[in-house]
Amino acid sequence: MAFDWFKRKAQNITTSTDEKKDVPKGLWHQTPSGKVVEHEELKKNNYVSPEDGFHVRIGSAEFFDILFDDGKFTELDANVESIDMLQFKDTKSYTDRLKEVKAKTKLTDSIRNAVGTVKGTEMVVSCMDFAFIGGSLGSVMGEKIRRAVDYCIANKLPYMIICQSGGARMQEATYSLMQLAKVQSKLAQLSEAGLLYIAYLCDPTFGGITASFAMTADIIMAEPKALIGFAGPRVIRETIGRDLPEGFQTSEFLQEKGFVDFIVKRTEIKDVVSKTVNLLTVKA
Repeated sequence: MAFDWFKRKAQNITTSTDEKKDVPKGLWHQTPSGKVVEHEELKKNNYVSPEDGFHVRIGSAEFFDILFDDGKFTELDANVESIDMLQFKDTKSYTDRLKEVKAKTKLTDSIRNAVGTVKGTEMVVSCMDFAFIGGSLGSVMGEKIRRAVDYCIANKLPYMIICQSGGARMQEATYSLMQLAKVQSKLAQLSEAGLLYIAYLCDPTFGGITASFAMTADIIMAEPKALIGFAGPRVIRETIGRDLPEGFQTSEFLQEKGFVDFIVKRTEIKDVVSKTVNLLTVKA
């Protein structure tokens, strides 16, 4: 017995290419706890899941939009870029790696400087982009922070660094490690000028950045449950031969031990930064 309703009337799919509609990517985000959040809802909540409070990793573009009034700012030193001064090569040459990551991220390096107003108060913010080689510290990051500090001193402005990094960039070897001393010396000049320096530590903040300027700010803030440390937990466990405390290397653990001043949700960061600057900045 033949079932006509089961027979295909046309042998081929007749939908034209122009009529086909792809499902747009990025409309939904799933948090580690399994909660699914619509992208626009996530964006309106400063990329913090309203379901479970999870802070989705974001870059400088999103942070600048969150912090600066009406999302307006002037980028400083945008054309400073890394070069392959050591002709370094691992699985691929450093030159090729830079070309690929620049094309993928549309960024010139792992940090951006911007000046604008935060609730009416002008300040300079440097924000790392983890998408650019893990937010790694190289010669460009050190140079950009130096220039940002000089701009603050010249214009008597408070300064903030948003940290999210895996540490120093191995492709630049000693050049990257030299940036630790370079940045610290500039921040000392900022302090001598009586200007405020705030660090905001995001997930993850590791390596030489944690061992230097991330932990030497006047005020150290951190996102909830951010991983912050120097070496990874496995390396530390194997080195000391002991199990690590529960919650080790989280921002909450570091606040309890006195390394972090405040845990600040991203939804509150603009208000907290504004209040901090206004309370701790001496008005001329």
